[in-house]
Amino acid sequence: MLRTLSSFFLRTLREDPADAEVVSHKLLVRAGYIRRTAPGIYTWLPLGLRLLRKVEAIVREEMDRIGAQEVHLPALLPAEPYKATDRWDEYGPTLFKLQDRKGGDYLLAPTHEEMFTLLVKDQYSSYKDLPLTIYQIQTKYRDEARPRAGLIRGREFVMKDAYSFDIDDAGLDVAYQNERDAYERIFKRLGLEYVIVSAMSGAMGGSRSEEFLHPSPIGEDTFVRSPGGYAANAEAVVTPAPEPLPFDGIPEFEMRETPNAPTIEALVERSNELYPRDDRPWQASDTLKSFVVTLTHPDGEREVVLLGVPGDRDVDMKRLEASVAPAEVEMAGPEDLAKHPELVPGYIGPMAAGPNSPARHLDEDGNPVGGIRFLVDPRVVDGTTWIAGANTPGKHVYWLTMGRDFTADGTIEAAEVREGDQAPDGSGPLHLERGIEVGHIFQLGRKYAKSLGLTVLDQNGKSQVVTMGSYGIGVSRVLAALAESNSDERGLAWPANIAPFDVHVLATGKTDEIFEAAESISSALDRDGFDVLFDDRRKVSAGVKFADAELVGIPIAVVIGRGLADGKVEIRLRASGESFEVPIESAVERIEQLHRELMGEGK
Repeated sequence: MLRTLSSFFLRTLREDPADAEVVSHKLLVRAGYIRRTAPGIYTWLPLGLRLLRKVEAIVREEMDRIGAQEVHLPALLPAEPYKATDRWDEYGPTLFKLQDRKGGDYLLAPTHEEMFTLLVKDQYSSYKDLPLTIYQIQTKYRDEARPRAGLIRGREFVMKDAYSFDIDDAGLDVAYQNERDAYERIFKRLGLEYVIVSAMSGAMGGSRSEEFLHPSPIGEDTFVRSPGGYAANAEAVVTPAPEPLPFDGIPEFEMRETPNAPTIEALVERSNELYPRDDRPWQASDTLKSFVVTLTHPDGEREVVLLGVPGDRDVDMKRLEASVAPAEVEMAGPEDLAKHPELVPGYIGPMAAGPNSPARHLDEDGNPVGGIRFLVDPRVVDGTTWIAGANTPGKHVYWLTMGRDFTADGTIEAAEVREGDQAPDGSGPLHLERGIEVGHIFQLGRKYAKSLGLTVLDQNGKSQVVTMGSYGIGVSRVLAALAESNSDERGLAWPANIAPFDVHVLATGKTDEIFEAAESISSALDRDGFDVLFDDRRKVSAGVKFADAELVGIPIAVVIGRGLADGKVEIRLRASGESFEVPIESAVERIEQLHRELMGEGK
């Protein structure tokens, strides 16, 4: 296909958009691939759409390779299936909800598990119909509170979601591995670096869950790796709990005056000043830090919870959110604390909550009720001693011992994961990195099939609930990740197998001979099956054309200009920066050779 730039729907920008913070957002807008319509919502322009279709084609080829079949479901969906699985409420405010003129509830789909389940239920009834994997590439919608980074986190985005249906768990394992292998091939073909990490299922539910992350400093996900091969999203890291310690020799707890010590830093300073130890100074890890949070459950119930973590660590809100999902979490405000006068800000301790609270009692069935829940970090095990708030202004309790002086309602993974923490599988210290989530695969199991009544008759004629898997790739997010990793200070530099055009021909002069030669080369390349963008603009300077070509990022540029007088044209390779002249009569042959080399295994 040959396109002339004088008629192509493209306008580049010299300045970065005011709202753009990351490279991909800046360059995709400046180079004319996308345009902002509203916060988190973008219009795909011809260049961007061509690029998107190239990425989609690779995804489709690998899905088809494992026997998956493509369908296309609506984006506007009825609420009833989502109410049946509780996700109408569990998704919270990120779900776009609307009503039709008759008052019926609808949503813009954030994902399609329910609809795929019902689609199969409507068609299949026997184990002989299975296994089955179907997929779509569809626009999804989530009402992000803070859309950011262009295509990285938007309210509207393109996703490939596939769903497997099997009669038993063994079949699910096979389907899951097939998708996992396909994802690896997809990202390798795209030339996108990735790490597979253990992850949380979140609102999707299910058992096994893994993310494909592209390592990037702008990534929203923190993940960890160990020298021994452990890899996980920070949200999914399980803290190795130490062995309980004996109570022998631990002094009795003692309440002490700690004036002006509402923070851990001030508490450590006061403790070393007023109550110095003989063996070593007090430090933050000797203290038990209290966090009061509120959970808003899907049914709207608001619950105040006290968390206890070692004082040298902070709460990681993403880990906390993953631990309490589908409830929404936020730090407790003054109005929450006012309802619980037993919690004294700056001096809150475990004796005010959980099993230790005076408000806790047993109901007529012997179940503990009353008081707020108290959850501790897994490191807070029996026999560990702490300095903790005494629930009295200006006072803390020393040598407060877990299991002897206080207990908790349970443990929670909420504390931050730090560089050097030990991997839960014993494979060494953890190294923290940032990444962009580009894929996520789940073993859903029978959650959706059971809720929506998807059953088939097995070999014995008995009804069996089908087991499912869900497999997503953020196609538009992948495109943004590729822009991040294939760019420089001048603009984009696409790999040959996904570039919107194969060759960018530039006529850089004013004479008819130059434009005629450029058109001739463009037409020859077009006849040979190349997608060509011909910059035929007559009144645009060579400098502007060069800048536009580097910004747009087509892998091979052919410059027809001053060298034409000597029978030469210049060929530029965008990614490597190489530049060389070739005789005009051999230009097409040389371009074909270079294109084959750039395509490599991807052709």
